[in-house]
Amino acid sequence: MSFLLSIVMPAYNEQDCIEKVVHSWTSFLQRKFPNDNTTLIVINDGSKDNTKVLLDKLKTEVSNLTVIHQKNGGHGNAVVNGYRTALKLDSQYVFQTDSDDQFISDDFDKLWEKRDKSQFILGYRQVRHDASVRLFITKFLRGTISAVYGTFIMDSNIPFRLIKGSFLKKLMDQLPDPEPFAPNIFLAVMAKKSGQETFDIPITHKDRETGEVSIVKWNLWKVCIRSFKELLRFRLELNQKVKAIRA
Repeated sequence: MSFLLSIVMPAYNEQDCIEKVVHSWTSFLQRKFPNDNTTLIVINDGSKDNTKVLLDKLKTEVSNLTVIHQKNGGHGNAVVNGYRTALKLDSQYVFQTDSDDQFISDDFDKLWEKRDKSQFILGYRQVRHDASVRLFITKFLRGTISAVYGTFIMDSNIPFRLIKGSFLKKLMDQLPDPEPFAPNIFLAVMAKKSGQETFDIPITHKDRETGEVSIVKWNLWKVCIRSFKELLRFRLELNQKVKAIRA
């Protein structure tokens, strides 16, 4: 059985909002695609709170919910494993968002309506409700990608993206090894360099009302430096990988 759409959603210590977010997105799928096979794939990344218990309860109540529990591997690793699960389900389209209740399902249509124009479409947090240091790092990565690859992407790591399943398979086959800290950045760069129009569509980004940010304060700078080094190394491989994707 193939799926028209799978939504990939990593979750870590989101006990205060996970029920609300799951119900929001699964209900959205049922309204939007009542006659198609769709699923919300939630990857519990080794949560230490009651997220696991709540997800296990939800999967007995919600028919279009897929739950995966894994040891803590970080947000990027959870996203990659979610993508792999979506591909195993033979998903025609894969959408990724986060579980922190900072995005709204209504914005999905902005990306969906352009699915015939590109195989890789990104949202863009035009007004972003995050700490100033996180905003700086986004700008830093934007400048780094532009300088290193000659490619401009407004929000390369945004967890609000729509990808055609067959194209995602090509991208995943070319993902650097070892797995990068922020794989979504590398997928965006490869997609853009292979000729896809990402559109960078403005979407709503809400204040975080529950939970806690997993990467804070000076750890953000470590992430920034690590991502910069990974992007520099990847530059040597990019042309070969883009040729493989285009092929």
